[in-house]
Amino acid sequence: MNIIETKFKDAVIVEPKVFGDHRGFFTESYNKELFHKHGIDMNFIQDNHSLSQQSGTLRGMHYQLNPKAQTKLVRVTRGAIYDVIIDIRKGSPTYGEWQGFILSADNKRQLLVPKGFAHGFCTIVENTEVQYKVDELYSPEHDRGIAWDDPALAIDWPVQNPVLSEKDTKHPTLVEAYNNFTWE
Repeated sequence: MNIIETKFKDAVIVEPKVFGDHRGFFTESYNKELFHKHGIDMNFIQDNHSLSQQSGTLRGMHYQLNPKAQTKLVRVTRGAIYDVIIDIRKGSPTYGEWQGFILSADNKRQLLVPKGFAHGFCTIVENTEVQYKVDELYSPEHDRGIAWDDPALAIDWPVQNPVLSEKDTKHPTLVEAYNNFTWE
């Protein structure tokens, strides 16, 4: 396994080893012991799986408040996404900064999204399937979001007019959004 640091502390790209031959490939997408050896020690308790049929489908920017905040391990099993995280930890030297990554079924990369980050993605091909592990259950009363098109963030999305859920059209800007994360 190869761990690639991002500009954010604790947010990393995970590149699992892939073994391929004339039949296809094999990879371990998650191995608790191996992850622990690389300093990734989460107790994942739920797996989620989404299908976005249209290219340009944008889901985000989501987070859950403490004490129900979630760490996510995100991967694409079919298709490709532009995956974005925003540091929303008050007092962090990178507060309000974002970074984007291409995750695809082809590159097999995974993104570890720590607590204290808003997360979202935009599909860049049709029929994209995203799977992710979380270390806390979904909690509607703790569910929050930030506007995908917040002008202060100026996220460089691959689409101008994404396909959005009604919920994702109503998120406040980062300045207006409530969160209870602080930099440690």
